[in-house]
Order: sequence, then structure tokens, then C-alpha cells
Amino acid sequence: MKDFERKQLLERVEREGATVGAEIPDRIKVQGEEVDLQSFVFEIKRRDTIPSGERERVDRAKKNLRRERIERKQLIEDGEISYEEGQELVDAIVGIDRALNALEQLGPADLEQEAQAKEAADKKRWMKFLKKALGHEEADSGTGRASRGL
Repeated sequence: MKDFERKQLLERVEREGATVGAEIPDRIKVQGEEVDLQSFVFEIKRRDTIPSGERERVDRAKKNLRRERIERKQLIEDGEISYEEGQELVDAIVGIDRALNALEQLGPADLEQEAQAKEAADKKRWMKFLKKALGHEEADSGTGRASRGL
């Protein structure tokens, strides 16, 4: 491969918006293991959030995809490969980037747990308000029953 071709391929990898219109590969070899990447991403993405039990699996997948991306990019930069092989690597990298983007956009781990935490915080604020309004606030606040005796 000629230097200008190598530079052109690397430019495609780093181009802003390179993933627009790109498809996530059906299957891809990641860190020596065949992965059904498209079905994995769609399975996780379908849920809109990552369940707490799946968080570790998704984090591990993202880490392996990033590592694979780096290795493939280095092969384009330094490897003795043909231009056609370089194009295949670029397509794979763009597909990996597309998968990573989809996985990064997922929301909090557990919406139900988050809703319960908000509800508990609301109840706590409400109880604090009621105690203050009824004059049952702690003595150190200066607004409750204890301060009236001074």
C-alpha cells in the first residue's frame, strides 16, 4: 500500500460522522473470539437501559471493542497490508465505532431503582417539612418548640 492510500484510509477512520449510515457488523472477531455483534447490540439497545446484571457484560464488551479498534487501526498505520485489506479494516472499525456509539447512549442501569430512590428522597423532604411546620424540629435549628422556651 502506498503512503497516500494509508493516509486516506486513516482519515476515513477518524472522520467526523464516519458512522452515519454505517451498519454494525453481523459477526466480528474481537480479541480472537467470534461475536454476534449486531444481535448483541440490538438485544441490549432494545431495553433502553442496561440492567444491573448486564452492566459488567456490556462494560467488558465495550472495553474489548475499543481494544480491537486500536489494534485494527495500528494495523492500517504500520502493517504490511494491501489497500483492499486496509479498506476492509476501515469498514470493520467504522462498524465497531457504530456499535460503541449505540452502547454508550444507553441510560441508567435500573430505572425502577432510580424511581424508588427519588420517591424515598421526596418522602424524606416531606417529613422534614411536616416536622418543621408542626414545630417538631431539632433544638439546634432554632425554629422548633425548644427555641420557644428561651
